[in-house]
Amino acid sequence: MKTRQMKNAGILLLTAIIWGFAFVAQSVGMDYVGPFTFNCVRLFIGALVLLPYIALSDKLNGTDTGKQGEKKHKTGREEWIGGICCGFALATASCLQQIGIMHTTVGKAGFITACYILLVPIFGLFFHKKCGILVWIGVILAVIGLYFLCINENLTIGRGDIMVFLCAIVFAIHILVIDHFSPKTDGVRMSCIQFFVSGVLCLGPALILEHPHLGQLLAAWQPILYAGVLSCGVAYTLQIIGQKGMNPTVASLILSLESVISVLAGILVLREMPTAREVLGCVLMFTAILLAQLPDPGKKEPSSPQADE
Repeated sequence: MKTRQMKNAGILLLTAIIWGFAFVAQSVGMDYVGPFTFNCVRLFIGALVLLPYIALSDKLNGTDTGKQGEKKHKTGREEWIGGICCGFALATASCLQQIGIMHTTVGKAGFITACYILLVPIFGLFFHKKCGILVWIGVILAVIGLYFLCINENLTIGRGDIMVFLCAIVFAIHILVIDHFSPKTDGVRMSCIQFFVSGVLCLGPALILEHPHLGQLLAAWQPILYAGVLSCGVAYTLQIIGQKGMNPTVASLILSLESVISVLAGILVLREMPTAREVLGCVLMFTAILLAQLPDPGKKEPSSPQADE
């Protein structure tokens, strides 16, 4: 069990790394197209990237349809429900975030968005998702670390901040929806469905409010392609796969490392050296992740010799 959880933690860490580097792509892409257009195109790209994998998987496993037809039908229903629910949440959260970034600073947007790490355990209490004391300490440390990492000015509340906070609420719901459906579904299929649903939901506002044209999309092809293939097609799919069997609060803590990765990306790509305040924030966040991985002192470990397998 522990081996599987460590593997899933590694998958979620890879997700956070991709999202951290995708921050540059999202910022650049907004110079050419509106938020609904950017999200619509990248979400459809994310779905299209997964179709060849699904087709190949169906071909390789096609011989088992006769024996497990009833089971596959049930799983397909769960995938559609989960994909539609995730699609609504992803479209809402992504658009709120993109719009909010236009009316607030990048640092504040990053801090407020990542506050889903505090919202996930609070919402989880209503669904009987309890956390140990070390996880709660980790959540508090992570929020403090995010503050030092992202906030360099007086913390005032504006319209953009409210939009981003609403985005954090929906991202917390998105994580809990994945936690509910991921053990019952094939992660790649559910991810593909959520991208198509999200893309369709963003298409109407993009056409009505932003009137995109081909020249804008061609000018932004590089950030859109990165955001579509890696940030959507790969990372969001890895999130669904990595969350299987993981406590949603611990998963949210690992995913929040995207803020730390974005600082490291600035060092590697843009040669931006972090301040002492940002270094402190990174240290606190890494400490929070390590605390969340330790066994709960109030919970006895199983004595079975096969417990770690």
